Amino acid sequence: MTRKELAMKYFEEGYNCSQAVVLAFADLIPNSNELVKIAAPFGGGMARMRETCGAVSGMVLVVGSLYGYSTPETGDKKLELYAMTQPLLKKFEEKYGSLTCRVLRGLMQVHDDPTPTKRDTNFYKTRPCKELVGGAAEILDEFISSKKN
Repeated sequence: MTRKELAMKYFEEGYNCSQAVVLAFADLIPNSNELVKIAAPFGGGMARMRETCGAVSGMVLVVGSLYGYSTPETGDKKLELYAMTQPLLKKFEEKYGSLTCRVLRGLMQVHDDPTPTKRDTNFYKTRPCKELVGGAAEILDEFISSKKN
């Protein structure tokens, strides 16, 4: 399975958008179970606030896990990380039109009730999330592959 297919499968299993993207790269991430837990509140555009798309947050979490730093930084390391992350975000935005959950979903409501929507057939038919999760994983996979060459 491709990482895109994996991310989409995990989303269909009930993981949120952020977790699905993280799980698609779990084999590359030390302590991936912990990162999946960390990704849990990023679903629904950050705890159903409909802000930054969870698939986008998942991409950024994976980038940080693979290429980030754990020391105070204000210079080159921070610049390098931001410079490698921004093109991923821009690519997602160019492909889907936004980085914001509510915009991607065509919602007028800015903030949402914290109660999760029941995952049924209608859930998957009425939202683009599965495709967004797959697209984020595909963009990230292409990036990681290019770093290996």
